[in-house]
Amino acid sequence: MDEVVPKASGEAAAAMAAAAQAAAEAAAANGPMFGVLDIVLLAGMAGFGIYWVYFRGSPKAQPPPNKGYTMQPTLIAPKANENSFITKMKASGKNIVVFYGSQTGTAEEFALRLVKEAARYGMKALYPADPEECEMEELSKLSEINNSLVIFCMATYGEGDPTDNASAFYEWLKTEEPDLTGVNYAVFGLGNKTYEHFNSMGKFFDKRLEELGATRVVEAGVGDDDGNMEEDFLTWKDSLWPAVLDFFGLEMNLQEISMRQYRLETPDVPPEKLFTGEIARLRAYQTQRPPFDAKNPFLAQVTAWRELHRGGERSCMHIELDIANSKLRYDAGDHVAVYPVNDPVLVNRFGELLSVDLDTPISLVNIDDQSTKKHPFPCPCTYKTALSHYLDITSNPRTHVLKELAEHTANFEEKQKLLMMASSSLEGKELYQQWVLQDNRSLLHILEDLPSCKPSLDLVCELLTRLQSRYYSISSSSKLHPESVHITAVLLKYTTPTGRINKGVATTWLASKKPEADQTTHQIPIFIRKSQFRLPARHQTPIIMIGPGTGVAPFRGFVQERLKVKREGKPVGDTVLFYGCRKKSEDFLYEEEFQESIDEGLLTLHTAFSREQPDKKVYVTHLLKDHGEYIWRILGEENGHLYVCGDARNMARDVHDIIIETCSKYGQMSSSEAQAFVKKLETQRRYSADVWS
Repeated sequence: MDEVVPKASGEAAAAMAAAAQAAAEAAAANGPMFGVLDIVLLAGMAGFGIYWVYFRGSPKAQPPPNKGYTMQPTLIAPKANENSFITKMKASGKNIVVFYGSQTGTAEEFALRLVKEAARYGMKALYPADPEECEMEELSKLSEINNSLVIFCMATYGEGDPTDNASAFYEWLKTEEPDLTGVNYAVFGLGNKTYEHFNSMGKFFDKRLEELGATRVVEAGVGDDDGNMEEDFLTWKDSLWPAVLDFFGLEMNLQEISMRQYRLETPDVPPEKLFTGEIARLRAYQTQRPPFDAKNPFLAQVTAWRELHRGGERSCMHIELDIANSKLRYDAGDHVAVYPVNDPVLVNRFGELLSVDLDTPISLVNIDDQSTKKHPFPCPCTYKTALSHYLDITSNPRTHVLKELAEHTANFEEKQKLLMMASSSLEGKELYQQWVLQDNRSLLHILEDLPSCKPSLDLVCELLTRLQSRYYSISSSSKLHPESVHITAVLLKYTTPTGRINKGVATTWLASKKPEADQTTHQIPIFIRKSQFRLPARHQTPIIMIGPGTGVAPFRGFVQERLKVKREGKPVGDTVLFYGCRKKSEDFLYEEEFQESIDEGLLTLHTAFSREQPDKKVYVTHLLKDHGEYIWRILGEENGHLYVCGDARNMARDVHDIIIETCSKYGQMSSSEAQAFVKKLETQRRYSADVWS
């Protein structure tokens, strides 16, 4: 390899050579000035200088590598092949690939179910593929494989956005023009009707693939999480396989196969080789290394924990996390993600019911050696670690799980009940809706209520989905708190129709993290997720914030930031907050802080207390109607911004309708014109929503 010499060093060497030559010339002209010895010494110094600069760093000739220890790039498989799903399909004789865009794990779960079911119909499917880990530019090459099919299970996230793992593929498909002629596809979209951009990703992929020349094999499926996502998926799946068989001219020939995707191994490894809750890298919590993200969370120390409610039966926590040494950065409006731990009482119950020592080290290994996903969760670990850190043990199991459980149920009536709920019959769907969903039974509850159901614990670990991180709107401003992140969270606890007490996984765990003087400090694995929920760039721009309950969390950060700017003597536009809770004396969050901002002339606060008057319930939506003319002036005449945070199912939808009505009434617009105006506000990010259902 050519060596590049820095310019300054080259000039220095040239200077040395010139000095030696000048000395020699002088010696020749004036004999007495330099003797022969002097000239030899100067020439030697110049030669040494040239060697030092030009040749000192040159590599020495290396002996031929030993035959038993060669390290040559040609022996390493190119990365392209590692991510080539086409190469894997051809090598393994598979003709179906299922991609998923998943934020919470549901789309990935559906993709896995489709892969398993393909085998029942005599087809071979590649293990569910993550677009982020594949060369999606190869999609056009799928036509090279006979009777091939690509299935997309794509969730919509946020305000009509792709999930994190599908965003790059989405951008590529949107901007590029690959020729997908000969590619056969099917799409199932996952969404929630309470959001405005319902199932936009499923609709996009279905339409875009057709535009690029691909052939739709079956009509796209639409799953609604606000209704019954499981039933939506089953209905679509029941139409998928007959359509695929008909499309390729294949006969219906259902085969009985093992639905297991992983085999159990019990490794004999020292404790330091076992995962203990780390997300990706072994011992990542013992040796923390930035950058910190979803796969490498930062262990943040809890520095403050206090109860915000002053009465009543409910609890709301204010928690402060130290991020001083993490290099994590955030803005007001961003989200902090927390990796929770399951209730140890529930975890231990699995061991009791199935008679298993939870401290047993295990490793679940994928039986498909072509899969990039070797384990369903970090392995090896103990059963206790898997059930505590990696698996969702509290959610309602889907119907395919019930079918698997039936195979391990001894009592005839209990087995038939499970099989009925796993069937596609109307009676079975109604029973599943009532007994599992409405009665809110988890897999653990089913094991308790059907005592003859005794699956192996490793099967249970395979059937359970991954425990997901929980996102919270950050309730602080980095301008005021650059080294800490604040969380505002209501403790979730309720009684189910079966009489059980269900508790929120994350909030129950956070409630146990209150610092005590005589205890070691608590640490919480976190990462920051950026948001588009942002204050205007100009402080003078007026803003309206609507956030009942814990929906006020990001607005606490907004107010902190604007108050700091005002205290610095800079002009700040109107800052208006519409806030609601049950009772002023019990659950008015951050009342003293907001009062301070009012006293300093920054904040205008409008409050609604729904349980204050027994004969009249007042909500934030009532206040919006009362102040319609002012809201229009801010939005329609002063180019202000409006923010909504909280419940998507009712509050956010009602607010949206009221804003349209307000613009129509005070802006002298027709209903359609008002809708178009609000749509423009959203496009300009002057109407922003941070909502959940």
